[in-house]
Amino acid sequence: MGRELVLNLLAKGAKVVAIDINEKTLQETVVLAGEKGGALSTFVTDITDKQAVESLLEKVIGKLGHVDGIINNAGIIQPFVKLADLNYEKIDQVLKVNFYGTLYMIKTFLPHLLTRPEAHIMNTSSLGGFLPVPGQTIYGASKAAVKLLTEGLHSELSGTNVRVTVVFPGGVRTNIMSNSGLPDRMGYPSAKGAQNILTAEKAAAMIIDGMEQNRYRVIAGKDARIMDYLYRLNPAYAAGLIAKKMSGLLSK
Repeated sequence: MGRELVLNLLAKGAKVVAIDINEKTLQETVVLAGEKGGALSTFVTDITDKQAVESLLEKVIGKLGHVDGIINNAGIIQPFVKLADLNYEKIDQVLKVNFYGTLYMIKTFLPHLLTRPEAHIMNTSSLGGFLPVPGQTIYGASKAAVKLLTEGLHSELSGTNVRVTVVFPGGVRTNIMSNSGLPDRMGYPSAKGAQNILTAEKAAAMIIDGMEQNRYRVIAGKDARIMDYLYRLNPAYAAGLIAKKMSGLLSK
């Protein structure tokens, strides 16, 4: 989804900085950008390394002169196991990538964004950030933290030039499984079911559209919209529905 966000912004004429821990992935994105690749700068960075993120600001400003917005989209999931069976190493990794990586980017770039005539911060939470998903409890906790971080930041920056949006994607066809070090098809629906999952391209378009409209929240995908409605209407029922769907996977 991060790649599609880059390509969408380039297509709109934006100058884009792509940040990833994987240099090969970044270079693939440059190739896909084609003739618009000249407006794309890439930096190999581990966002869980606070000093590495802090050093980005000077590099990016040196390259582009200024930054008008950041999209925090990096994220990994945990193995599909219950909390009791999840080791601390994986817990730390998920929290560092999903929450602290987002926090470091915000803390680093916010002072600069406040100097711009208009700026935007967009953070990606998840359906799992407002609805409990058994087997993804730590992932959900990290994304719930991103949700409240973003909403709190929105309130704190009210009246400033910086707009803030939180995104709640549902199921999206991405490579998050392999990026998280998990088997590619682990927990995925059947091929027939996968056809109904939101594509990364469509999700990216929804996200950029939400940024352009300065929306408070963006819910990407039919499943996310339905579960958001059900969870607000009857939290226990919605949680039970998801738990039932996940029960077969967790019993494997």
